[in-house]
Amino acid sequence: MSTGQRRDWRDVLRDGSDLALLGIVATLAAVPLVTAPAAVATASAALHDWLTDGSWPTARRTLRRFVRAVPAGIPVALLTLAAAGLLALDLAALARGAVPGGPPALLLTVVVTVALAGYAGLVVVAVGRTGGRGWRAAARTAAAESLARPARWAGVSGVCAVAALLALLVTPVAVPILAGYVLAACHAVARRPVRAEVTLEQP
Repeated sequence: MSTGQRRDWRDVLRDGSDLALLGIVATLAAVPLVTAPAAVATASAALHDWLTDGSWPTARRTLRRFVRAVPAGIPVALLTLAAAGLLALDLAALARGAVPGGPPALLLTVVVTVALAGYAGLVVVAVGRTGGRGWRAAARTAAAESLARPARWAGVSGVCAVAALLALLVTPVAVPILAGYVLAACHAVARRPVRAEVTLEQP
């Protein structure tokens, strides 16, 4: 990301291309599924560096982060796949009417799914801040942030909901490109400054 004060269309185009490439590379690295958490953590760390320092990390540093993150990411991959599978089965059963509850239960499940996706987005942002390491610490940080700043949690959840809708609308080849933009949007929402509270002194 260019840190200069004056930016023109070339800067915007370059930033957009960088984010698209980030999404493509992260998607390719996540193809074996067990490496998906490592790919996401590495991409998040690279994006954090870009937003903070104005430059992307070197290829060597990125590869080192990815290799280091693979073992710790395997349990995360298994847990994520299990949770996603259960939610998908639940949504499918509710949509078919195979389980009681009807539209209210389906709507509640959708809301819970979106909220969980928002929490996962905050976890990804938190793990990116630590160089792609520490999933447990990132999960605790995201939980504390969700409770302390529910508006931020809701914002990231909204990003995930819009991303899911766009993923259904765009062609499959564009989904990896979308991934880079979604990750950037999660970071952007999570980095928004919190409005300071004004305390009124009682006379």
